[in-house]
Amino acid sequence: MQKSTFVTALAACIIFSGTANAQDQKSEAKAPPKLIVAISVDQLSANLFSEYRSSFTGGLKRLANGAVFPSGYQSHAATETCPGHSTIMTGVHSGRAGIIANNWIDLSIKREDKTVYCAEDERIEGTSFGDITAAMQGDYIASAWHLLVPTLGERLKKISPESRNVAVAGKDRAALMMGGKNVDEIYWWKGKGFSTLQGRKTLPSVAALNEAIGAKIDKARPAYEIPAQCVARNARIMHGDGKSVGDYAFQRPDGAASIYRGSPDFDGSVIDAATALVEEMKLGQLDTTDILSVGLSATDYIGHAFGTEGLEMCIQMSEVDRSLGEFFDILDSKGIDYAVMLTSDHGGLDLPERMSLQGVPAAQRVDPKLNAKTIGEIVAKDLAIAGDKPVLYADSPFGDYYVSLELAEPQRQRVKDAAMALIGAHAQVEVVLDRDDIMDISVPSGSPEEWTLVQRARASFHPDRSGDFIVLLKKAVTPIATTARGYVATHGSPWDYDRRVPILFWREGIRQFEQPLSVMTVDIAPTLGALIGVDIPADETDGTCLDIDGGPGNSCD
Repeated sequence: MQKSTFVTALAACIIFSGTANAQDQKSEAKAPPKLIVAISVDQLSANLFSEYRSSFTGGLKRLANGAVFPSGYQSHAATETCPGHSTIMTGVHSGRAGIIANNWIDLSIKREDKTVYCAEDERIEGTSFGDITAAMQGDYIASAWHLLVPTLGERLKKISPESRNVAVAGKDRAALMMGGKNVDEIYWWKGKGFSTLQGRKTLPSVAALNEAIGAKIDKARPAYEIPAQCVARNARIMHGDGKSVGDYAFQRPDGAASIYRGSPDFDGSVIDAATALVEEMKLGQLDTTDILSVGLSATDYIGHAFGTEGLEMCIQMSEVDRSLGEFFDILDSKGIDYAVMLTSDHGGLDLPERMSLQGVPAAQRVDPKLNAKTIGEIVAKDLAIAGDKPVLYADSPFGDYYVSLELAEPQRQRVKDAAMALIGAHAQVEVVLDRDDIMDISVPSGSPEEWTLVQRARASFHPDRSGDFIVLLKKAVTPIATTARGYVATHGSPWDYDRRVPILFWREGIRQFEQPLSVMTVDIAPTLGALIGVDIPADETDGTCLDIDGGPGNSCD
């Protein structure tokens, strides 16, 4: 599309409500919004949204009065943060985007650490990620170079260079996967404030926010007041060695900055950063359309640390609703014509100890012996492979497994066959998929809830990055063997409790409607593209445009 036709095309992209007379109802075309606000609430499952929907009074209530798709799908098997965010603003499955997992193994890279983080640039010498200390300290170069496809913001800038593509999130992988490589400003949380790409300067408003956060983050914080709908959730659940969750209201003592991100305050800081960017950059207040991607990460940290069904998550849902409402009020006060999309990168599963009490007998923690190191040692012994180097690599009990490249090819095949058989026989494993079988099928289409497990794995498969085989655990198996490091629950499975997420659209004047049938997060970019006049060719997306008007018109025309 030529720039000269940009505004004309935009004006015809979406239809909103017309007259009350059904017989001669005509839709009124609106000009494109000046700002797209694309929000991802990390680990907001469709189940969680449905569970708390009736209690929303703020921003989530506003969005629930727009176009609601309660059965959105992160349709792939690798339901983790990086793959999920890679689908939202690109319109392609995570495998096509090159983002097969949060971490994968690359046995060909020169550094000793073979674990590759989805949002790092491991080509830079002296960096590392696989070591837990290096990862926590951020001793890697954050980058979107692993993302193989453009984001909507990048596509917009190609036809409208004056438009701004901006992203801010609690996690670097959220900001980078939603923003992409060509971003005007991009920020994520690091330590006690927001950081940006190496070599870039921090905007004055964000620097001032960092200073304000730094002044308070180490100070004590009283407990949140417990909302009425959360009182019944206040019940202690024991797990691990004398530890518990379920009755914590996020009070913090002095010097407890390390637990800040696992609280509703963390999302508040991200929204403060988004507000600062809107104000300093005048997003949505100039002549062109801008895109602001916002990644709210606290729900995920809270889900991991406390589970999805306790007092902690109930308070968090109330605070997300409240803080988003305040953010939208700020945009309203500035007279900005904006459209909002909200979804999630994946769902989540509650901790097995509470699930067992709630009548889910299959809920259990993964066998600590189900890991690449232990399985590899058994296989090497059985096959009489000499030496102390690993024959098998993986980042977690589930997902991609890789066979050592130092073995001769016949030996590699024997290791692979033996490992697949041994893991496949484990009582907690649903299936082990050979990469050759995954590659033999086409990328699936149609209703994602009907996809087979191999089809789900295919959607997050990339031939240059995926493993020699992929392990999928049974339902309700939590792939955390011990809670010693503070995580009690997680996600990452191919099951619908991790795949189903809400997809919501809102703009002033939009006709409220709800479409209960399944859609996918890869449909979001084509839908927003239609709204702002960015045409994504059919062969460059795995999604389709969703008609978000709900009336007689078609917002995708």
